[in-house]
Amino acid sequence: MHIAKHSLVSALAACALLLFPATSIGESVLVGSGSASAGQEFRIVIPSVLRVLENRYPVSLVAESTGNWSAQQRLVVASNMKRGFCVTLRVSVPEVQAWRLRTPQVRDITQEAVRDGYRLCASGPGRYALVLNHEFDAATQRSAFGALLWPVQTDITAL
Repeated sequence: MHIAKHSLVSALAACALLLFPATSIGESVLVGSGSASAGQEFRIVIPSVLRVLENRYPVSLVAESTGNWSAQQRLVVASNMKRGFCVTLRVSVPEVQAWRLRTPQVRDITQEAVRDGYRLCASGPGRYALVLNHEFDAATQRSAFGALLWPVQTDITAL
């Protein structure tokens, strides 16, 4: 009986607390005849993206009858960079004496020869699919070399 009486007293005390407003409930008061207004400022930040979706080329090149090599590279790049990006292509193997790069004209892409290769630049955001035709001249007689491993290094830089 003592336990039941104690439980009944606890339950009545808990109910009595529910009847009185809690001190943690916030209140607001509008003083005067002015109106209330609030403004919010949202800022959405989209991260910069420069992604190579595809960089396909042959692993090795077989010499043509002239002893030289040719190959095609497919490069697909997607970017949301406002100022664009540049792709720098370099050959760094002694087997290649000369190199020519031919690309079909692509809107918003410029191509220029640089000291040790070529630079292709996109002037703004977008998805760019480039077909790059490479021609390599052998430094010496082809009979001295086996198949040529892919000799082009591709670097991409955001602007």
